[in-house]
Amino acid sequence: MVSKACIVGPYQRKLEQLAALPGVDLTVVVPPYWREAGRTIQLERRFTSGYSLVVQPMALNGHFHLHFYPWIAKEFRRVKPDLCHIDEEPYNLATYQALRLAERWGARTLFFTWQNLARRYPPPWCWVESRVLGRANAAIAGNQEAAEVLRRKGYRGPVAVIPQFGVDPNIYKPLGDVREKTSSRGFRIGFAGRLVEQKGVHLLLSAVSRLEGDWSLSVVGEGPTRSALIALADELGVSPRVEFRHPIPPGEMPQYLNELDVLVLPSVARPNWKEQFGRVLVEAMACETPVVGSESGEIPHVIGDAGLTFPEGEVDELARRLSLLQTDDGLRRRLAGQGRARVLEHYTQARIAAETYRVYQETLEDRWGRRG
Repeated sequence: MVSKACIVGPYQRKLEQLAALPGVDLTVVVPPYWREAGRTIQLERRFTSGYSLVVQPMALNGHFHLHFYPWIAKEFRRVKPDLCHIDEEPYNLATYQALRLAERWGARTLFFTWQNLARRYPPPWCWVESRVLGRANAAIAGNQEAAEVLRRKGYRGPVAVIPQFGVDPNIYKPLGDVREKTSSRGFRIGFAGRLVEQKGVHLLLSAVSRLEGDWSLSVVGEGPTRSALIALADELGVSPRVEFRHPIPPGEMPQYLNELDVLVLPSVARPNWKEQFGRVLVEAMACETPVVGSESGEIPHVIGDAGLTFPEGEVDELARRLSLLQTDDGLRRRLAGQGRARVLEHYTQARIAAETYRVYQETLEDRWGRRG
C-alpha cells in the first residue's frame, strides 16, 4: 500500500486490522511528513504491529497532484507484491507512478478516490487520470457520489464504496462520568471542523439564535472565517452562550463529544466543494452523541436513520431539529443508541478493513479480470 494518509497515527489501526486477516502480508509506504494548508503533519507511529511500515522520502511534498516517491521502485523489487493498493486519487502523479511499477512486477492494482465532483483537469493531469482509469484493476470510492463520478469519467472497472478509515469504538465510546459531570449545563450543542464558509457555521449560529431555554454552543476549529463568525455571534446577541475553541488534539475528542447533547455538521456545497464524508459524525455517533447534518454530499448516507438531517442551507429547519432534540429526551436517547449501533455495523476500523480485504480477495482471484 502507498498512502500519505497513513502517517496519521489513529488511521494506522486499520492497517493492523488488515494485516491480521488471513493471507495478508502487508507493507505500507508512507512519507516522513506531509505539508498541507500551511502546516506540516509529521509521521506518527501508533499502531504498527503485524505489518511493515516503510518510510520513503517524497518529492514535491505538499503538492497534491505532483508529489511522488523517487526511490519507491526498490520497495517493489524487495516486496514483489501480488497487489498494490494506491491510497491516492487517480489524477495524482504518485498514483500513476505506483501503478506503472506494480504492472512491471505483475501486481494487480487498485486506487482510492474521495472526489465527488466531476471535475475536468487540464493536461497533464487529465492524461494521468485517463491512464489510471483505463489500467487499474479496481477502485475504492469513499462515498456514493465518488463512484458515480468515476463512471461518468469512463471508468469501467469494479468500484467498491468504502470509507478510507473508520473509528476505533474502544476509543470513541460513551463516557458516563463525563456526561454525568456536564448534565446540569443545559442543552449542549457542538461543532468541530475547519472554520470555512462551506462548513456552514454561520448557519448554525443563526439557528441557535432562534432557540429558547437553556442552551450553549461550542465551536471547535480554526480557519479564515473565525473572526467573522465571532462578530456574527455578537451581532446575533448570542456571544455569552457561544464558545470558540482552538482545535482539540485527537486524544481529547472523545471527551469533547461526550460533553455534548448534539453534534451539528451544517455543510453547504459550493461549485468546487461538496462534503465527502464528515468523519466527525461517526466519531460522535460512536460516543452515543446524537448528530444533526445537512443533506449535503455524503452526510445523509453517513447518518442514515441514526440522526436527523435538514435541507442544505435551511436555517429554520436546522433550528427546528435542534429544538426537537432540546425538548425530547427520549428522542436523544434513541438516536444515541442507534448512532453507536450504526458505527459498529458500518464504520469501525475493523469493518473498513474487512470490506477492503474483500476487495483484495476478489481482485486477486481474477474475478474481475485484468484491464489493459
